[in-house]
Amino acid sequence: MKKILLIEGDGIGPEVVTQAKKIIDFFSKNTDKKFETEKALLGGVAYDEYGTPFPLETLELAKKSDAILLGAVGGPKWESLEYQYRPERGLLGIRKELELFANLRPAKVFNALTDSSTLKREVVLGLDMMIVRELTGDLYFGEPRGVTTLADGSRQGVNTMTYNSKEVERIAHIAFNLANVRGKKLCSVDKANVIETTEMWREVVSEIGQKQYPQIQLSHMYVDNAAMQLVRNPKQFDVIVTGNMFGDILSDTASMLTGSLGMLPSASLGAKQADGKQFALYEPVHGSAPDIAGKNIANPLATILSLGMMFKYSFGFNKEAELIEKAVENILNKGFRTADIANIAEARVSCSDMGDKIAEELKTLLLFS
Repeated sequence: MKKILLIEGDGIGPEVVTQAKKIIDFFSKNTDKKFETEKALLGGVAYDEYGTPFPLETLELAKKSDAILLGAVGGPKWESLEYQYRPERGLLGIRKELELFANLRPAKVFNALTDSSTLKREVVLGLDMMIVRELTGDLYFGEPRGVTTLADGSRQGVNTMTYNSKEVERIAHIAFNLANVRGKKLCSVDKANVIETTEMWREVVSEIGQKQYPQIQLSHMYVDNAAMQLVRNPKQFDVIVTGNMFGDILSDTASMLTGSLGMLPSASLGAKQADGKQFALYEPVHGSAPDIAGKNIANPLATILSLGMMFKYSFGFNKEAELIEKAVENILNKGFRTADIANIAEARVSCSDMGDKIAEELKTLLLFS
């Protein structure tokens, strides 16, 4: 029995997590894989209930779970709050408390959606890459930080980009190991020509590659060039590893290669502990999309694919993870689309209908597996 903590969050979060729950229930009912779920609050809804975006109750439940599935946090309702009370602080807080340092963001183009990308079909056809983003350091957590008023009355904002070599080493090992089971090709992205922090990053990654992973083809690229290459020739990449800020930007860029933010899952992993436990949080890359919240038109596929990543990386349920991805592929091939990935001539289905169709397709696949 695996225990999954469901954090619906804000905006469309409850809608997309509900569809993923259908898939969890499907496997519990129809296979020998059994799951227990519990809910917790994070983000804006947590602030409304507890006066904090990251309640202690949520942290305690997270530590007791085998994995966490998160919908989304944030929205204009809470933008006027003081910085420490904003929904995003809840997400950063849970990442920090559980030491979820490795963010895996695959960017895979399903053949049925090649025309949904804003790039030419031949540029994205067959794209399958992985961005590995360090998640607990860099500008988001470095000190000193903040905004101060200077003697002349002007205001000065300060954020500190900082990494130590051990932080770089642990994310580099994650990336090298992923490259080893994929295309044996890794590109490390930095800005080593002008930022000393990332110069150190490049040196550490290079040393690890030379000494421990000689079978991996390691390359380095400045972040501005990487951003350009992602839209020029994305299929040159297999695995990319980079820091928190650069990874945030590049992974969102990569998401649009696939046609929609609503198609991209992610995994945030911690280190394996002495008892074998590994904290992990899975979430779609898209935000809370408050403009469509409650309309039942959101795309739940990124959340469902995030569940597939959970099955693979946290539980080792590789067959079930493959079934989820195959079900998504088949449903797309059959022409079913939510509004964000539908062309003008294509029929559109609701968020809940898409969840039902994935569950139905899984039932068919299970019969013939």
